Order: sequence, then C-alpha cells, then structure tokens
Amino acid sequence: MSTPLSIQLYTLREEAKKDFFGVLEMLAETGYKGVEFAGLHDKTATEVAAKLADLGLKTSSSHVGFPTSENIHELADTEKTLGNSLLISGFGPDDFKDSEALTQTIDRFQTAVALVKAEGLKFGIHNHWWEFTTIDGRLAYETLLEAVPDLFGELDVYWVAVGGLNVADLIARNAARLPLLHIKDGPGVQGQAHVAVGSGTLDFAPIVAAADPNVLEWLVVELDECDTDMTEAVKQSYKFLTESGLASGNK
Repeated sequence: MSTPLSIQLYTLREEAKKDFFGVLEMLAETGYKGVEFAGLHDKTATEVAAKLADLGLKTSSSHVGFPTSENIHELADTEKTLGNSLLISGFGPDDFKDSEALTQTIDRFQTAVALVKAEGLKFGIHNHWWEFTTIDGRLAYETLLEAVPDLFGELDVYWVAVGGLNVADLIARNAARLPLLHIKDGPGVQGQAHVAVGSGTLDFAPIVAAADPNVLEWLVVELDECDTDMTEAVKQSYKFLTESGLASGNK
C-alpha cells in the first residue's frame, strides 16, 4: 500500500487568498487525501474542520508559528480541532551557520518539543538547504535530530538535493525520524522556479523507497513558485505520484 498524498497549502497561497474553500474543493476533486496547513485564511478551525469532513479530506500536518509558552495552548487547540497531531516549524540560515548558533537552535527546539509533547502532540522541523552544512564534522541537521530525540523531521527532499546530498542515503540513515516527506521538483538550482513533480531533476522512486513504511505517514507536495499555472502543476504532481505508485489518492 503506497503512502497517502497530501499537499502543503502554501503552494496555493495566492489562490487560497481569494477562495480558500474553493481551493480545498479543487484538491478533493483532484483526489488528494490530505492537506498540510500554513494558516487558515481568516476561517476558524471549526469551520475548516467541518469543510474537510464534507470533502473527505484529512489534515496531514500543519506549519505553525514556533511554539512558546505564550502561544502553545492556542496552537494546540487549533490543531486538535483540525484533527492534527503533527506540528512543524523551521529556522533560517543564521541558525545553522556555526557551532554556537546550532547549540542555541538545539536549545530552542528542545523547549518547543517539550511544550508540544505536553499537549499530546508532536513537533517537527522542515528543512531547506542550509541545515546541511557541516559543523564539527557532522551535518547540522543530523546533530539536531540526535540532540532532540523527540523531534521529527519533515524532510524536504528537493532542498536536500539542492544542498548537494544524496537524498535516498540521508532518508535511509534517518528513516526512523521521518513521518513526512515534502515532495517538490525543479531544476535543482537555488532561485529557479519549481515544476510539477515528476518533470524536474529528482528521481522519486529511490527517494520514497528509502523511507521506512512503518514510520512514513504522508507524502506532502509543495511547490514554492512555478512559471506555469500552479493549479495545473498541483494536478500534474498528483497524477505523476499516484500513477507511478509512489503515493495513494482518493481517485
């Protein structure tokens, strides 16, 4: 059984600003099983949860503001209403630039993980390419995972490739920590637009095969920018991943 397919709604942020529920309807019609939130576009969590139920969609995960003691209860209430247990944030390049910065980043993630865990939820990191600098002989990303054992990874496979690493090898080494993979495609060059999954430079079969099927819960499509119509790219990505047997949808 292949992994269910979700989509990071940041991909369709411009369309969602105009008609958020229309975007959800399009995704359900396309066949996506889940969605990953990046804001609710002025809707309440209760309204969104009801819409998801009507459409047969599930919440795979959510990108949220970094958890603090001040915001954790509101974050947790929102995500529980959405039926979600996987919360995700990320940091910038300066937070992984050297050993001192990495130590501070580890401390912040340890605090956040504890806050989220106390609410019965899980906290993870979404990467770009800068987490794969080598600090004290190790990848900063793997040092972070080792130092914060309850932190999971939502590994963005495209940015791993842009960072110059073998994606399948990295996944295989850390498969026990990776319940989510961000699936995006493109020319493999920073600053250039992404393309529909399956029409760029990445070979997704060995990437998905490297994950642990007992840990991996969702594949999550994310395209930051496209030179083509984004809705069409989203539909093409669904078609490629489901028809190739790498992910499962509702159609």
